[in-house]
Amino acid sequence: MGGVTRISVMLVCLLAGVVFPTRAEDPYLYFTWNITYGTLAPAGVPQQVILINGEFPGPNINSTTNNNVVINVFNNLDEPFLFHWAGIQQRKNSWQDGVAGTNCPIQPGANFTYKFQVKDQIGSYFYYPSLGMHRAAGGFGGLRINSRLLIPVPYADPEDDYTVLAGDWYTKSHSTLAKLLDSGRALGRPQALLVNGQNAKGDGTDQPLFTMLPGKTYKYRLCNVGLKNSVNFRFQNHQMKLVEMEGSHTVQNVYDSLDVHLGQCYGVLVTADQEPKDYYIVASSRFTKTILTGKGIIRYVNGKGPAAPEIPEAPVGWAWSLNQFRSFRWNLTASAARPNPQGSYHYGQINITRTLKFVNTVSRDNGKLRYAINGVSHVESETPLKLAEYFGIGDKVFKYDTIPDEPPANLGTAVTLAPNVVKFEYRTFIEIIFENHEKSVQSYNLNGYSFFAVAIEPGTWTPEKRKNYNLLDGVSRHTIQVFPKSWAAIMLTFDNVGMWNLRSEIAENRYLGQQLYISVPTPERSLRDEYNMPDNGLLCGAVAGLPRPPSYV
Repeated sequence: MGGVTRISVMLVCLLAGVVFPTRAEDPYLYFTWNITYGTLAPAGVPQQVILINGEFPGPNINSTTNNNVVINVFNNLDEPFLFHWAGIQQRKNSWQDGVAGTNCPIQPGANFTYKFQVKDQIGSYFYYPSLGMHRAAGGFGGLRINSRLLIPVPYADPEDDYTVLAGDWYTKSHSTLAKLLDSGRALGRPQALLVNGQNAKGDGTDQPLFTMLPGKTYKYRLCNVGLKNSVNFRFQNHQMKLVEMEGSHTVQNVYDSLDVHLGQCYGVLVTADQEPKDYYIVASSRFTKTILTGKGIIRYVNGKGPAAPEIPEAPVGWAWSLNQFRSFRWNLTASAARPNPQGSYHYGQINITRTLKFVNTVSRDNGKLRYAINGVSHVESETPLKLAEYFGIGDKVFKYDTIPDEPPANLGTAVTLAPNVVKFEYRTFIEIIFENHEKSVQSYNLNGYSFFAVAIEPGTWTPEKRKNYNLLDGVSRHTIQVFPKSWAAIMLTFDNVGMWNLRSEIAENRYLGQQLYISVPTPERSLRDEYNMPDNGLLCGAVAGLPRPPSYV
């Protein structure tokens, strides 16, 4: 099927699901998902996994800019459940973000319908279950947003469009992993690395994940859906041309391999220009003593011959990865979701109104593991923070700005356990520094926004380091890695009203407190700034049974 990113809106919608367009420019995509447990052996050991309509990984959502997505989720598990749509900005609509700080969970045996618009976005994303350690059991899938027909993309139409979801994998159940963390212990090393839920054996019995016609070019969307480790992707005997990263078109450099850190997605073009036979797509863990490797088969149509057993080697060390980050550039001449060029937003010329420096720490006090940011370890509340704020009882659930803008001078391993909420003034331009004093690579994700990744450097940050920022063409994205004993800087405008999660993408760190919520309110309760709470919004905790506040006008 040719030209997936450029075919008509209607055909894209038909491929994604049943279509009920209300306006020609903004079609609706409708899905019904049944969430169940199943028993599979993706790493060779039978274990409990989370299935969506019987699938692992879950189905791809294939949408186009400004589509309205409606997903009716039936929770047939024996515990509460939520979906998060990583990278979808949910403009004025944190009600649909699907994390514990914004949404009440879908109870066992109940259903909830998500309704959101992929407004003014393009690119490669994925969704996953956000509560507890559910992501360790699956329940994730690809979410792509194609460009509208009238908006040109800066490369020729690919022959087809494939999603690759790779990540490390534990053979213990998600509930067992959660109990380990609850007891104060660490998760330890993953047991496998999967590519789209499997790992090719290489004995001639593997079915191909993808097929390619000789001479044709394909788009692959490479996402790291794992829990702990960065992943290096490479295609046996083929090069990759990077064209998109977390919703932004990039300068089109060619790579033999790409490091994709936790929560990140890259879009690459691969041309079938080799001998027609089988080849491996390879994903392996990075910065680990024991290297985990996952493989999948890519088959040339009518090709003959198995994939060669020798797989391409991965790079060594994080300096290589840092240098690769420095090669990533925003494509200033390409249009994004709208016809204006990406580079028309001159972020480097905006005055910074507030600087925050976040340092991640780990505590092992009393034999219990906790992770923190600036000494505060987030604790989930029974009442979602967004609902507490909306119903006017926030002071009964949390305090704003428990976390300081800079780490305390005596920052050690001691932590404060509390719901961690930072308030930002609407439409202010903010600089955030992530400083990592630990020995492992960090990865931070921000909901509701994209930000400009302007620098990653070894050492500690000082204001003088700003002279090294990329203030012209840093890529606009939603996830950034921070290497050991290093720092990273991002810049963004807080122009999306709501309550938004900033978290470590390392599952253990997030679960044990290395996250916070960002509140961006406006004094006016106005539809200009934020949508009303949906009629089907779930209520729980301290807001259960309370009368709803007046609707925005």
